[in-house]
Amino acid sequence: MDVEAESKLLDVREVSKSFDGLVALQSVSIGVESGKIVGLIGPNGSGKSTLFDVITGFQRSDRGTVYYAGKPITALSPHKIARRGLMRTFQISEGGQRLTALENLLAAAPEQEEHNLVASLVGLRALLAQERANLSRAREVLQLLGLAALGNELVGNLSGGQRKLLDLGRVFMARPTLSLLDEPTAGVNPTLIQIILDNLRLMNREFSISLLIVEHNMHVIRNLCDYVYVLDAGSLICQGTPEAVQSDERVLEIYLSRTRTAVDW
Repeated sequence: MDVEAESKLLDVREVSKSFDGLVALQSVSIGVESGKIVGLIGPNGSGKSTLFDVITGFQRSDRGTVYYAGKPITALSPHKIARRGLMRTFQISEGGQRLTALENLLAAAPEQEEHNLVASLVGLRALLAQERANLSRAREVLQLLGLAALGNELVGNLSGGQRKLLDLGRVFMARPTLSLLDEPTAGVNPTLIQIILDNLRLMNREFSISLLIVEHNMHVIRNLCDYVYVLDAGSLICQGTPEAVQSDERVLEIYLSRTRTAVDW
């Protein structure tokens, strides 16, 4: 999958980032092809979240360039990057705790613009039609995720696993071309993990959303990803198919710190 840059939806080239002399990323290059699910793994502190921050505009790299759909986005703000069709989730759910599950999904709908009173009155019919469409879609997404009964529940009252599902719901609502997911199954019970996996596959195959996933659950990586990158201490140490990565000595020694027979993939 190490293809020419022009065929990549996301193309991260030689990105470096330091904090007060501490190297977080060192000349990291990764890519995501359209339609693919790509994993990004590595031990805590290896630079995964920093790389996500750089890609989505929450941090500025010291060197290197990030291209999305063939155009540089390194200097763009997060909201401008999101408007281009690249969005992310966070390891800790960012959903508004005082909003209901339904309101959280409605906030992620892309067809929303600020209007003054005059513009709203002039375009009232179209505005109401769009709101009805968004509401209908939000209810469909809740049904899809198995959260239909919790639509009017405050997000602060949901379990950790339900919040993770709601994170995916916002992706379904926003309909990006590429979504970066930061540990979508972290702290989730096995039953909900399978539901999350099913929805990630649906998101990719039926909704044509490409995915870049940070994940510590190797079972998830093995069963979901087409390709995997491995970071350690800010550097890319390995890349390849899940099968190739799981047998790489550097991964076994540096990331997993176990013998080959002890690794549970």
